[in-house]
Amino acid sequence: MIRDPESFNILLDTIARLVREKLIPREEEVTENDEITADIVADMRAMGLFGMTIPEEYGGLGLTSEEEVLTSMALCRASPVFRSIVGTNNGIGAQGIVIDGTEEQKRRYLPRLASGEIIGSFALTEPDAGSDAGSLRTTARRDGDHYVINGSKRYITNAPEAGVFTVMARTDLQSKDAKGVSAFIVERSASGLSVGKPDRKMGQRGSHTADVIFENVRVPATSIIGGKEGMGFKTAMKVLDKARLNIAAVCVGAAERLLDEGLNYARERRQFGKPIAEFQLIQAMLADSRAEIYAARSMVLEAARQKDSGASITMEASCAKLFAAEMVGRVADRAVQIHGGAGYMQASAVERLYRDVRLFRLFEGTSQIQQLVIARHLLKGG
Repeated sequence: MIRDPESFNILLDTIARLVREKLIPREEEVTENDEITADIVADMRAMGLFGMTIPEEYGGLGLTSEEEVLTSMALCRASPVFRSIVGTNNGIGAQGIVIDGTEEQKRRYLPRLASGEIIGSFALTEPDAGSDAGSLRTTARRDGDHYVINGSKRYITNAPEAGVFTVMARTDLQSKDAKGVSAFIVERSASGLSVGKPDRKMGQRGSHTADVIFENVRVPATSIIGGKEGMGFKTAMKVLDKARLNIAAVCVGAAERLLDEGLNYARERRQFGKPIAEFQLIQAMLADSRAEIYAARSMVLEAARQKDSGASITMEASCAKLFAAEMVGRVADRAVQIHGGAGYMQASAVERLYRDVRLFRLFEGTSQIQQLVIARHLLKGG
């Protein structure tokens, strides 16, 4: 649902100008230095990009799901690295509070997340718990009016920059499944919380992940999201439905950029006396990419509209994420193939994007997890 088309188009035009004039020209610099510079972050703050999905009453833009996916598509025509710095504030780093937080929690954290004053981070994955989120070993033991958290988290997006973490920890120490998991809001300043060195990754340099370690971290009992034990996994699943749909939108934006790169190169590169775009086998790769992008875009928009109507989209979000993440990998591969040897060189945008988009088949649930989610809904008759 687009509430005010005129105002929303102004936002999309502003994002497109930022992408064209500032983000794309700085991609190589960000990759080389593994850092998104302060001036870029400041521009994003000024545009309200840190609070796109946070309700207006808490200082955000309050975008609908359809508006959100369209802004993600527009922003991710530049390297997805740029989106990552605002992504957790709009997604998994804040949505647990938006969806299930108490009013006090919302008023304490959401305005600062919306402004970009603090970065949010979602601490779920552990060394021995990734796709099997119900096997979490991080514990939160009740001690009077506090909980004491112990454990470690791995591959946590924006952990080096984060000011507040949504932490999944086991409060029912006798349970062996997700029912004993609760969600906590933990501030970076909490004694006993430490963040490891940023991970060295295949791609997405400038977007940081790291381990987060909890050693007798004491947090008030009021830190439980929603104020109730055992609801953490349900909160996480609600957050992931939204996150998976948004990642699908990110994949669409990145694929559109990759297709543009391939198309432009095919028009300019000459072999056998003519542009390679005139060769039918090149045209086939371009056509396949366009068709798959169109299909993914349609899936994402349809699921977003369903969500705006109040429908549950767990299966639809998984369908969109599965298809779009696999699609962008194929589009990236074709873009490199169209570029030939030039596409294999690190100076090439498609080489960098090829590595960047490989992540999308892994995080917010691997492609195989999406297949399981879809199949389980089908078997239940959903």
